[in-house]
Amino acid sequence: MPLVLYAIAPMTQKPSNLQQFPCPQCGANLAFNPSAGKLRCDYCGWREAIAETEEILEERTYEQYLNANQTQLALLSSTALEVACDKCGASMTFEPPKVSGKCPFCASPIVAQPKQADPTLAPEGIVPFTIGRKAARQHLQQWLNGLWFAPKELKTLAKPEKIQGVYLPFWTYDAQTDSHYRGERGTHYYVTETYTEMNSEGEEETRTRQVEKTRWNSVSGNVSRFFDDILVAATQLVPLKYLNALEPWHLKESLRPYDPSYLAGFEAQRSQVALEEGFETAKGRMKSQIRLDAERDIGGDEQRVTNVATNYSDVTFKHILLPVWLTAYRFRDRQYQVAINARTGEVQGSRPYSVRRIVLAVFAGICAAAIVIMVVGMIMSN
Repeated sequence: MPLVLYAIAPMTQKPSNLQQFPCPQCGANLAFNPSAGKLRCDYCGWREAIAETEEILEERTYEQYLNANQTQLALLSSTALEVACDKCGASMTFEPPKVSGKCPFCASPIVAQPKQADPTLAPEGIVPFTIGRKAARQHLQQWLNGLWFAPKELKTLAKPEKIQGVYLPFWTYDAQTDSHYRGERGTHYYVTETYTEMNSEGEEETRTRQVEKTRWNSVSGNVSRFFDDILVAATQLVPLKYLNALEPWHLKESLRPYDPSYLAGFEAQRSQVALEEGFETAKGRMKSQIRLDAERDIGGDEQRVTNVATNYSDVTFKHILLPVWLTAYRFRDRQYQVAINARTGEVQGSRPYSVRRIVLAVFAGICAAAIVIMVVGMIMSN
């Protein structure tokens, strides 16, 4: 199984930070068990708690880190390494972007990450798996059963393939934003309008009605907001729309200081999105909220925001790993990818649609609307 090592080294180097976790009872390698929250031996059943740490997750200063590590960040996209499994001695290649997995010969869990927390080498934080493989399959089946406008046979004919637990990389960004906006405030007022229409006897009648108008005035102002833990996916393994839909992750409660023990038995990926690129994505998320703040500050009945200039300060970041079960299922010779939040059980992915069911639903809606219109017309005529 191809893996990647978070280090800068020649191809032939045998790194000292290749980690495995031998069972103290039988010698087999331990793997992290989501339901127990501990390392577990699949052979003898030994369980070992992961040591609690008082280490505090610290934010890193964006500008200082970026300026000091440009060269190292550029080099990190580099070559794979050849490493040896401590259990059976087999050699394997570590290729981007994977950083953990199993030995392809003896299936021993291997973690190729250093212990220290450095954003270019290892993440600061990790959200451990709490939903195991069996529960993930159950969530997948429930999702398939609940799909609207899916083919009737999907529930019974969908064939789930191998399900793989993967830690995916994310960036989180904090920033203080101070924005100056320009726009218009719309205030409603009403005018009396005269009009004519035919009455029930076929004669013209002059009537009046109140018509809403909007008076626009130019405005400008300032809004400020502090953003905390804006989450940006740093992987290209899963479509972004699915990853975003897996939120929320409840980071305040679930994020822990990074420990490679949590990776034992799972795959993990290195960041495929640069720190600067991730911050630009985070800015896009911030801008939508800043615009809402500007509209709220403008007040009135309607708002138009024509320009917003934002200054970002005190920007900090973290590199974290989040747990996802990845799988696919086959239906009518086509494969559909699915991602499952391994904390909440939220399922997102591609799915088939039944054209027949959609057409029938649209037809039923049209018929229902026609009946309502007919009934209302009969009531009005009486």
